[in-house]
Amino acid sequence: MRENAVQPILGFYDNADEASRLHTGWFQLERARTQELILRHLPPAPATIIDAGGGAGVYACWLATLGYQVHLLDPVAKHVEQARAASARQPNHLLASAEIGDARSLPHADSSADAVLLLGPLYHLVEREDRLACLREAHRVLRSGGLLWAAAISRFASLLDSLSHGFFDDPAFAPILARDLEDGQHRNPTGNPVYFTDAYFHRPGELSREMLAAAFHVMEIVAIEGPGWLARDFDKLWSDPAQRERLLAALRKVEREPSILGATSHIMAIGQKGIGQKQPR
Repeated sequence: MRENAVQPILGFYDNADEASRLHTGWFQLERARTQELILRHLPPAPATIIDAGGGAGVYACWLATLGYQVHLLDPVAKHVEQARAASARQPNHLLASAEIGDARSLPHADSSADAVLLLGPLYHLVEREDRLACLREAHRVLRSGGLLWAAAISRFASLLDSLSHGFFDDPAFAPILARDLEDGQHRNPTGNPVYFTDAYFHRPGELSREMLAAAFHVMEIVAIEGPGWLARDFDKLWSDPAQRERLLAALRKVEREPSILGATSHIMAIGQKGIGQKQPR
């Protein structure tokens, strides 16, 4: 990714409150389901985890409280500062490290991690070669049998979001949506933060092929939120413990359904580095 291409992304996050996002609205579903999918396969603590593109540390700090040795890196200085502050608020469960960095060039030794999280880089790296570089770096730092969680945004997320949240008829959004549907290259020249920032929106098959190209064994491709993020009056539903569990149970039942993968906001790929496997060239 060219340096000038990174600037819109850095500018977007400098002005956004990523530290609180996953605790509001339907993003709470994204957080709950992501945590569930991580715990489904994660080895016991104290395993070593690299959270590359870990933002303000929501997942990294949570994993640290469970006894894991978590190294966070993110290209946004504000996020790293927020992650360090969040870590300091849990002094008995500090992050192992929190540094500014690039998921395409990890500052970690070969075969040094039990797990890698890529919960943002694959949709902010808009060029396929950059995404493959990111995935190959994850493969390099993983031990044999190590696990990768890689999140992508669905090709159809902006269409569904605009219909559900009432901006489909905005003339300024029309060309953004048209390109999203055409080639997955999301660009937002409007300055409206509701329309996100530069990103690539995957089809599920593309995500799987990129994992395979980086020599990962693909264990699962699942919908994170499924259609749950489109629920009417989401906050009311989520605040009711019985309805929340009913929603989560329904989403678990359909998470692998191919047709549902197009209706989710985020897709999760879970991959494994083969036992005794050499680094791909």
